[in-house]
Amino acid sequence: MFLKSFFTNSIGILISRIFGFIRDLLTASILGANLYSDIFFVAFKLPNLFRRIFAEGAFAQSFIPNFTKSRIKSLFTYRIFIKFFLFLILLSLLVSVFNNFFTKVIAIGFDEKDIELASTFVAINFYYLPLIFCVSFFASLLQYKNHFATTAFSTALLNIALITALLLSRDLTKVEIVYAMSYAVLIGGILQVIAHLIALYKKGLLKIFYVGYRYTRSDKKDKQTETFFKAFYHAIVGNSTAQVSAFLDTWLASFLASGSISYLYYGNRVFQLPLALFAIALSVGIFPKIARMLKSDHHDKALRLMGQSFWFLTFILCLSMVVGLILSDEIVKLLFQRGSFNATNAYHTSRVLSMYLIGLLPFGLSKIFSLWLYSQNQQNIAAKISIYSLVTNVILSLALIAPLGVEGLALASSVSGFVLLFFTIKAFGFNLFLDIISFKKTILLFAVIAVEIVVLLKFKEIIDVYL
Repeated sequence: MFLKSFFTNSIGILISRIFGFIRDLLTASILGANLYSDIFFVAFKLPNLFRRIFAEGAFAQSFIPNFTKSRIKSLFTYRIFIKFFLFLILLSLLVSVFNNFFTKVIAIGFDEKDIELASTFVAINFYYLPLIFCVSFFASLLQYKNHFATTAFSTALLNIALITALLLSRDLTKVEIVYAMSYAVLIGGILQVIAHLIALYKKGLLKIFYVGYRYTRSDKKDKQTETFFKAFYHAIVGNSTAQVSAFLDTWLASFLASGSISYLYYGNRVFQLPLALFAIALSVGIFPKIARMLKSDHHDKALRLMGQSFWFLTFILCLSMVVGLILSDEIVKLLFQRGSFNATNAYHTSRVLSMYLIGLLPFGLSKIFSLWLYSQNQQNIAAKISIYSLVTNVILSLALIAPLGVEGLALASSVSGFVLLFFTIKAFGFNLFLDIISFKKTILLFAVIAVEIVVLLKFKEIIDVYL
């Protein structure tokens, strides 16, 4: 049953987000909002971008289907790991040698003095990239064995390492605090790698690397390696569009009134919570099962699992969306309205949050239906669909920014989510989608939402007295 893996991933994500929130609070209070905090965020920007691309599916979506189909799994595993790991180590060394150049690329607005200061931290933080690749690689092997707990809960280790570094260095200079945080990033990555190595050992998967090495010496071939790289390149495109879209929104928001970038950031942070807790957690949990079922030609079982996942996610995301839309003001006030974050900031952030929440259901469901494409090595189709969504977002952002301001950027993102869902379902198959739809469940969904709205409106009247 998919619920066990879902709850494992969901609880792990929730714990990590809680530690992440504590980290953000400590960073703001200890490091502050100044040049040094900007330097750390810039230094962590590139490896964190790659972390999101790897951890949020690009690697696993390509690796697991090809691993499942591979004739010599140990050889396939060893070759993919060695090629990626050596490339990322060489890239990290390159960044260390030419750290000024790479710092200029990711921090265009910095002057020469700031770039010189930041370049050292860029070099340090970049070594997190090969570490997080190892974590993603090991996690894919564990997912194949239906083991999700290690990956789900170890994500909090990075935040714990950063929290520890902040507390231990709080009385030092700002530069020393940034050094402490940068090395804490590496320690967090090392801890995640160790946790996964222990899990691999317990599952008897470490020997796969040794056996793969022996096969390499015998010069055996495995065609799935080439197939994997083709699929991975397309998966990178498909998983990068959200990051490009977020960058575009930030860039456009910089032309708006002061605070617009912050409204987008805080609104998106809240929006991402239900998306990660439910959609991402569920998609990670069922993906290995879908891949194995389709590989074994058990299409009926795969469709049944897709149907169960669809309705479970539809119910939980719809309920979350309604909560967010009705209580957006209260949520933002409770989380952020204190100190320099005043009522006006809270108002604009809640409006942005409402616009983002319109896209919660389509973005969440897209993750489920895209699994069907990834399981059949159709990453090229998923990549094209993601590009359609990105183009829609760009056009609507430019069209809506003038009349709606920062809220228009969030709304453009949500509409692009519907485009993403439409084309993903089209690729999945409208007939197969209609087989999943149930009239009784649809009626039940609307009835539950109606009751929820009545309850929430009453609840809103009560809590507004205290907020």
